[in-house]
Amino acid sequence: MSNRLIVNLLGAWKGISSPFTGKRLELSPYLHENEMQPLREKIQGCLESKGGQVSARAHAAELGQAYLGLNNEGKQKYLRMLVEEFGIDHDKVRETAEALFSDLDADTRSIVEQQLREQLRPPFLTLLTQFNALPQGVKFLVDMRSDLLSLKRKNPELSPIDGELRRQLSSWFDIGFLELKCIDWNAPASLLEKLIEYEAVHRIESWNDLHHRLADNRRCFAFFHPSMPDEPLIFVWVALVSELSSNVDKLLDTTQSEEVSSDVNTAIFYSITSTQHGLSGVSLGDFLIKRVTDELRRELPQLVVFSTLSPIPGFAKWLTMELENNDTQVFSDNDRKLVASSTDHSIEQLLNEMDWLENVAIATAMQKILQRLAAKYITQEKNGSTRALDPVAHFHLSNGAIVERINWLADTSVRGKEQSYTMMVNYLYNLDKIESNHELYIKDGKIAKSKTVEALCS
Repeated sequence: MSNRLIVNLLGAWKGISSPFTGKRLELSPYLHENEMQPLREKIQGCLESKGGQVSARAHAAELGQAYLGLNNEGKQKYLRMLVEEFGIDHDKVRETAEALFSDLDADTRSIVEQQLREQLRPPFLTLLTQFNALPQGVKFLVDMRSDLLSLKRKNPELSPIDGELRRQLSSWFDIGFLELKCIDWNAPASLLEKLIEYEAVHRIESWNDLHHRLADNRRCFAFFHPSMPDEPLIFVWVALVSELSSNVDKLLDTTQSEEVSSDVNTAIFYSITSTQHGLSGVSLGDFLIKRVTDELRRELPQLVVFSTLSPIPGFAKWLTMELENNDTQVFSDNDRKLVASSTDHSIEQLLNEMDWLENVAIATAMQKILQRLAAKYITQEKNGSTRALDPVAHFHLSNGAIVERINWLADTSVRGKEQSYTMMVNYLYNLDKIESNHELYIKDGKIAKSKTVEALCS
């Protein structure tokens, strides 16, 4: 949670919490043991709505302010109290559930079922709802879940509140509540600064770089939520070009023309960034591309090709793990002979040093080997029985895309070399086959791919 947001929230909530809350809740950042009882009493007062809804809201504002003042250790104690003392009473749930198996008449059964529903709703959910009703409360809860995702790695007992909060956020951030906006160079400077800050795939180096990405032959679309109007939740960069792009360096080159070509027929989605860690697991991106495609088709009816130019973030890590597995024959004898004809170094040695990219003979040999392995990684390696191992591949395949082409020397940045040895993928969105591709992938793990990619896999 940024310092700016904390200051804004504290300012917005200060007038709400006073003078309705009585003795002010003062907590140290570490939340010491002697501070737990006052916190417990304040939470109980909020849940019981003592003094009415106005008072409960004031208590929630004070509890939110107290949370903002805690460090990670203090937040962990605060959240653990919510789970352990204001969570589901499992003994009552068990007793009520057992009653359902007894011989009950219809009216009594209905009453018991209602009791069970109420008992399965943890009391802390009321507090989360109170937070939601506060000014900027939705953003506060999104950031609280971001804290939870980090804290529960070492504190799995926090999972119940994380699960409840994720379900609430999934409801609040339903696609029906989101607004799609096209961001241009005339947007408020504060919003443009956030694009620079949040961009996670291809770093924005300068204002000139940003201006190029918002030029006439470029587009930037983002989803916004009414309760967070100044925060892009997820945004995508689009290049309008005349053919399928195979090199992101060219797309990002600020010296290239910024005018829309007369023969433009292709939209390239070359970067998608989710900005709110607290919304992990909440579906946003799958709707984004579909909505953006519809918007672009309305604006530019001549567009007939919709494709991505996507990274392969897990490839190098996967290949390293395969090489460490002595039972796996990663490189064939033909692979080694091919490289040996150009250099004395082994393939493994070359993977650790990328200087050979300047040597045409070595680079050509390595291209054949690495493109084949990348095709195998994307189309055959699974996380479970159906899900593609690579997260970016899974994202696009679950949206109905086709693995169209694996591009060599597509991203020669340090990051591109480290992640995928310069390779990137075109995931093609064939609008006539999106639904069928999606169904086959989700149900059976079947991955749609072009003949070119199939040839690489054979």
